[in-house]
Amino acid sequence: MAWPSLRTKIVAYLVLIHLVLAGLSWFVVKERPILLLAVEALFVVSILLGIFLVRSFFVPLELIRTGAELISERDFTSQFRPVGQPEMDALLEIYNGMIGRLREERLTVQEQHYFLDRVLTASPAGIVTLDFDGCIDRLNPSAGRLLGLGQEALGRRLGELALPLGAELAAVPVGESRVLAQGPQRLKVARAELFDRGFPRSFLLIEELTEELRASEKAAYGKLIRLMSHEVNNSVGPVRSLLDSFRDYSAQLAPEDREDFTHSVGVAIARLERLGAFVNGFAEVVRLPPPERRPCDAGQLLDEILLLLRPELERRHITCAWLVREEIPPIDLDRNQIEQVLVNVLKNAMEAIGDDGRIELRLARETGRPVLRLADTGPGLPEEVRPLLFTPFFTTKRDGRGLGLTLTREILAQHGFGFGLENRAEGGAELWIGF
Repeated sequence: MAWPSLRTKIVAYLVLIHLVLAGLSWFVVKERPILLLAVEALFVVSILLGIFLVRSFFVPLELIRTGAELISERDFTSQFRPVGQPEMDALLEIYNGMIGRLREERLTVQEQHYFLDRVLTASPAGIVTLDFDGCIDRLNPSAGRLLGLGQEALGRRLGELALPLGAELAAVPVGESRVLAQGPQRLKVARAELFDRGFPRSFLLIEELTEELRASEKAAYGKLIRLMSHEVNNSVGPVRSLLDSFRDYSAQLAPEDREDFTHSVGVAIARLERLGAFVNGFAEVVRLPPPERRPCDAGQLLDEILLLLRPELERRHITCAWLVREEIPPIDLDRNQIEQVLVNVLKNAMEAIGDDGRIELRLARETGRPVLRLADTGPGLPEEVRPLLFTPFFTTKRDGRGLGLTLTREILAQHGFGFGLENRAEGGAELWIGF
């Protein structure tokens, strides 16, 4: 049951009090009917005047109620006209001024929000904002591209993402930055805080440093290799010449010493040749020429390389087979350089497998571009090794130089091809090249 409003109560009170007074007046002035009529007329005028005053009193209240409803509905465009009452007009002036300021502030916030949204969308740096529970609230296009994430990542924690970097991203402390490795990529990740409704939230700022670090590394190891090659070649050449001259003296030695002398000089010359070849192998990375691109069938190129490596594959009892091979138009590339990359990758896969294993090949379109995948059934990449892949001079091989993957990175980077090397969920490692 609804209770009567305040207006109804006041009107009912006025009517009731006037009826009571009218009844009393009738008993008092019943002997003078004309006076009774005058009193009754006065009561009617009083009632009408009371109703008018009540209406005048409740009009401001109605305006206040309407204003409150407009504010609750966030309608900041409506304003009130003066009603002719000084007190109420002063209140309406304050209300209209407040609504005007709210409208201007709301418009300013909307413009700033639109500007910020455009900046985040166009920013080359990746930005990931987290909610109060540490789940992803928003990520801009650059963050999705750098991390390989889509809108399906919204609402999930960083550590729950199917990313090699998921746990490392979650472990970055607030106010600090770290350089993280994701295959050949190098990402600088910084975490900071913002306040939302009085409570702190964090966000990640992600910058790609791959090209900057690659150029810096190349300049550093290039200078080292050139210096090393210069010093070694300056020594190897004269020493080799002297050793060749020493061979002419073998005829002057006693027969019992001649064989040992010749053998020793031969060993020294062979060692010098290996040293020169070793140093020249390093110099290949520095002297890598720009690619000479020509249309090439990537599948056919890989078939020819497999034919070359077949004896070694058979000796190790390793099966190499195509799982997927789509018809891909010829790709513009430097055949010799890409052949060097594929040979290096396949040899690494064979060494990782050892004996009795499998290499799986896939060539297909992914997100509109051709992608070649080479996967092995070896033990995979140890976690402590993953961040160091593609680092110059780093190797896990006993006699390795640590430049195989570096040369691979340089060749693919000069071609502008995307690439990566990661562990597979089913075991083994997989290298992919996006042409």
